[in-house]
Amino acid sequence: MSIFERYLTLWIALAMAGGIIIGSLAPGLVNAIAAAEVARVNLVVAVLIWAMVYPMMVAVDPAHIGGALREPKGLAITLAVNWLIKPFTMAALAVLFFETVFAPFISPEDASQYIAGLILLGAAPCTAMVFVWSQLTKGDANYTLLQVSVNDVVMVFAFAPIVALLLGVTDISVPWETLVLSVVLFVALPLLAGVATRRWLASPARIAAFQARVKPWSVIGLIATVVILFGLQGKVILDRPAVIALIAVPILIQSYGIFALAYLAAWALRVPHRIAAPCALIGTSNFFELAVAVAISLFGLNSGAALATVVGVLVEVPVMLSLVALANRTRARFG
Repeated sequence: MSIFERYLTLWIALAMAGGIIIGSLAPGLVNAIAAAEVARVNLVVAVLIWAMVYPMMVAVDPAHIGGALREPKGLAITLAVNWLIKPFTMAALAVLFFETVFAPFISPEDASQYIAGLILLGAAPCTAMVFVWSQLTKGDANYTLLQVSVNDVVMVFAFAPIVALLLGVTDISVPWETLVLSVVLFVALPLLAGVATRRWLASPARIAAFQARVKPWSVIGLIATVVILFGLQGKVILDRPAVIALIAVPILIQSYGIFALAYLAAWALRVPHRIAAPCALIGTSNFFELAVAVAISLFGLNSGAALATVVGVLVEVPVMLSLVALANRTRARFG
């Protein structure tokens, strides 16, 4: 492991603190970064995510993707968890905490907003960042691509109906430009670049050497992304720490619970660890660009729903790093 990977938790903690400090001391810089958007996708963050995903895509061998279909169990677990379980457990936890447990501390109006934001998070499984988590757990690059691709296709058809059902809002305005642009930027283009790189390098030895050189950029991109995300939300964190802590509670329970469900199911079904780890991490991570965009379009930029989706962004990286560490420590149990 490189020094970046060995001490990744420390770097992320420093990045979170640094982001909050930058957000407080240099609001003009943060505002300029926030303004660099197309279809609600931040271009600066997009470049960094691209840097994270590209090294993983170099490992994808198109000739082997078809072979991944011969191991359907991991894909079945991913789809079942993402679309038959996760949205509904997130909704149930949101209602439990904000209509019962936290009811004495939150107004009913705010509670309904936070519930809506959590529902949007639960219905938007990850697209891009899972490639990073897969790489950190030594996941199968070809199978991870298959899982993400199928998941994206399902999302196009299932996201709006599930959100409409759980929110009770039939006129869901899905920002298709955000969804399409994110898939193109974070999956299609890095994949094409990875395939082109493999063809250019030609030999397995040269491909392996190139991967070793570019792999650190994936972690560097992750750290830089965390700095920007926490810089963008630094004021919110400092102004409303108690509310953020309350919103984080059901997100944390959901994240660890969904991971445990998918990971244990993979273990019980004897799914290889190179497939099982990414399979569980896909369901745990969220497509935060889509969730934030829909929350803003439905409820407004300063709504509680938008705040709840932002808290999902803030919680995700530390949670996912802890789950990556758990997956790596339990690798031997998968045989």
